[in-house]
Amino acid sequence: MRILITGVGGVTPRSFAHSLRKYSYYAQYEFIGTDSNKYALGLYMNELFNKTYIVPRVSDPEYWNVIDRIIKEEKIDIAIINPELEVVEWAKRSESYTFPCRVLLPDYNLASILVDKAQLTEALEPYGIVPKSFTITKEGLNEKEGLKLPFPFWIRSALGSSGLGSMLIHSFNELKNWISINPNVEKFLASEFLSGRNLGCKMLYFNGELIRSAIAERVYYIMSKVAPSGITGNTCFGRLVNDPGVFNVAKQTMDIMFEKTKAPKHGFFTVDLKEDANGKPMVTEVNVRFVAFTQCYAAGGANIPEDMIRLLDNDPLFNRTFKLYEFEPDMIFLRDVDEQPIIMKEDQLFNSFQNKNLN
Repeated sequence: MRILITGVGGVTPRSFAHSLRKYSYYAQYEFIGTDSNKYALGLYMNELFNKTYIVPRVSDPEYWNVIDRIIKEEKIDIAIINPELEVVEWAKRSESYTFPCRVLLPDYNLASILVDKAQLTEALEPYGIVPKSFTITKEGLNEKEGLKLPFPFWIRSALGSSGLGSMLIHSFNELKNWISINPNVEKFLASEFLSGRNLGCKMLYFNGELIRSAIAERVYYIMSKVAPSGITGNTCFGRLVNDPGVFNVAKQTMDIMFEKTKAPKHGFFTVDLKEDANGKPMVTEVNVRFVAFTQCYAAGGANIPEDMIRLLDNDPLFNRTFKLYEFEPDMIFLRDVDEQPIIMKEDQLFNSFQNKNLN
């Protein structure tokens, strides 16, 4: 099975590939990788990708000519599109074009709203499942007017992911300074600070049905010291979680957005949630893509990349009955730059630490 994976300079597409290469026995896979950055690590990972290409950025007029040629010449069976900008553009093109390979894409209008945190928050606000929020622009920044939340509050870019522009703000001067040193962020979303767990819920939909879901908690982030917020968008320590309550909020979120946009229930989404002081999950964003620790889910028994491939391949043996993956209790994962993740029991982590201290 020949699979095109775009954006292989990013951790997440490589994590998707590892999930299939290491933990899937459904098929023999050949991965064709693409990226627009010639320094992208994935372009040179010959043990993971059978062949790779440098391609124009998705905003480049030549992008589709190059992608179409790769799909044809490499006889691509399935395309996996992960960078959100590419997901949106592929979804847009699919409205008037039938791809010669199989690809799981969300509705274009739905995807366009989901990638804008401000639009998403506004849509969900009446349902009480998002934190109190408001948008801030440089032009509208005013100390006496427009600040609709008391300090401290959380601020981040209204567009994009990986913790872009994120910071816990304690005063107006701090807000003004933070906005000034992030000139590339045109619009910020300010939200009430939530002190509880940071969670991600994967949601795989196919032809009108929710097929698979799985939950994990982000605890600490790789290279957190380089970010004032401590959030880099790349988890170094997390937990594989069994929590139907979190799933219910994530499902409610997607049901609302499907209904509001009249979009079919089709595509892959990651609903991010943060708990308030009382443990109530509140939605902070919805990504139209997988996350960087996808292979940690797979190692724990929730190989959603394989589920997606089997759906796209119309595998007659695949059970399409909905499944919320359940993990063994107390399973954690550890990740770092240039290292493969480790999956283990949390009590093993602390026992190992204590034993090393005793020695």
